[in-house]
Amino acid sequence: MKVVIQRVSKASVTIEGEKVTSIKSGLLVLLGIVNEDTQEDIKWLTNKIVNLRIFSDENEVMNKSLINSNGDVIVVSQFTLHASTKKGNRPSYIKAAKPDVAIPLYKAFINQIELNLGKKVQTGAFGADMKVELLNDGPVTIIIDSKNKE
Repeated sequence: MKVVIQRVSKASVTIEGEKVTSIKSGLLVLLGIVNEDTQEDIKWLTNKIVNLRIFSDENEVMNKSLINSNGDVIVVSQFTLHASTKKGNRPSYIKAAKPDVAIPLYKAFINQIELNLGKKVQTGAFGADMKVELLNDGPVTIIIDSKNKE
């Protein structure tokens, strides 16, 4: 499971011209899933995300987590995170899980992050053509892969 996390001042998702969700301060999480991902990947990754100290404290030091800052989250499915660009110029997405595997894991990821935060998480729509708009705060962008645990 791979995520790109962006600390945002605001973010939104629009599908077919309709804004389906928006947040103010918080995180935009782009989530890529592979066949080998498990509930253990979900638990480790969601715990890491909600506890990352990437929000400023009263001294403008990144010392607060999503939980401490009471920020919101939008989770967007993003199979292209597992693109392989090794051969040629057309990316291959063969590593990305197909919907029958990815959708249950995507839903479990959302449920777990909601449990960790104690509040509802906003989402895009799995498989939809989405327009994602954000104002990156910082900018702060972090990539985490549950298989590497770095």
